[in-house]
Amino acid sequence: MKPVKVGIVGCGNISQIYFTNLKQYPEIELVAAADIDLERAKQRAEEFDLPKAYTVEQLMADPDIELVVNLTFPKAHANICLQALEAGKHVYVEKPLAVTREEGRQVLELAAAKGLRVASAPETFLGGGIQTCRKLIDDGVIGQPISISGFMMGGGPEGWHPDPEFFYEVGGGPMFDMGPYYLTAYITLMGPIRRVTGSAVISYPERTITSEKKKGKVMKVETPTYIAGVIDFESGAVGTLITSFDTRGGTTLPKMEIHGSEGSMLVPDPNMFGGTVKLRRLGGEWEEVSLTHDNTDNNRGIGVADMARAIREGGPHRANGAMAYHVLEAMHGFHDASREGKHYTMESTCARPEPMPALTNSPAV
Repeated sequence: MKPVKVGIVGCGNISQIYFTNLKQYPEIELVAAADIDLERAKQRAEEFDLPKAYTVEQLMADPDIELVVNLTFPKAHANICLQALEAGKHVYVEKPLAVTREEGRQVLELAAAKGLRVASAPETFLGGGIQTCRKLIDDGVIGQPISISGFMMGGGPEGWHPDPEFFYEVGGGPMFDMGPYYLTAYITLMGPIRRVTGSAVISYPERTITSEKKKGKVMKVETPTYIAGVIDFESGAVGTLITSFDTRGGTTLPKMEIHGSEGSMLVPDPNMFGGTVKLRRLGGEWEEVSLTHDNTDNNRGIGVADMARAIREGGPHRANGAMAYHVLEAMHGFHDASREGKHYTMESTCARPEPMPALTNSPAV
């Protein structure tokens, strides 16, 4: 298969792992780095031995680049995606797909009109942890899935991130930052969402940065930092999801659990590719389950590689735009429901993405 030529836009904090990993996939030929700061793009290009360092405009104008990986801040996601699509390029964007539903729809509509593909992080659902849980559900090991619960409980990124301001701007917050990991895993495991409701609050109107680069800077909080959501899936199952930047004292809550008619399952952190899967059948004890799939390291870029394969061979790519938009709509739905005091009924839907191939000698459960 001829590799797809890829350029990355956005050479900030998250880009390091993408540059590292995308160099390893045979489906991809990584050829360019671009950034609003050309010097930063040049540094990445030199670091990873790439032939081209560009401004954003130069990358969009390069006819050889077929796929743009958009690693900009959330507020720029839609604009860069639209530029790439207008230039005739497929686009893979970091989460979330866009800040607003309107922007998200614009991206998908333009891609459809141009006959191009859109994909979006997170891609952690393609890792061995979530894929093992998917197989257990599909094989009927826990019977009919009844409920799923997830907890992302933290104290906020201002203690470790060098530039944490965007986490507290509109389009940020714990739901838009970490919700995509959980909700993408939820859809992979349980299917699409019918309606949501929730409560969302700003617990601290101001935050002080304690990481070294901007230590002492006070930030105004513009978006809710504690969101408790309830989900009704199209299948009839019910979900709960809490995301918090306000849990400063720590937590003992699990990352994710699923309960079915024949048993329960402890799901690993959806922000990771691997992790421990535990299962408890009715009348039994909790037992650790061997993973049935690989890709258990930091495999960021696997969604781009899957997309490149689909571009060359046809068929669907798994981290697709329809699912990313469904996640975006649900996240807004929690906030809308809290503000308006009622359920939010989803307008979009999507299919569960195809499972990844299991290991040849996948352990029986």
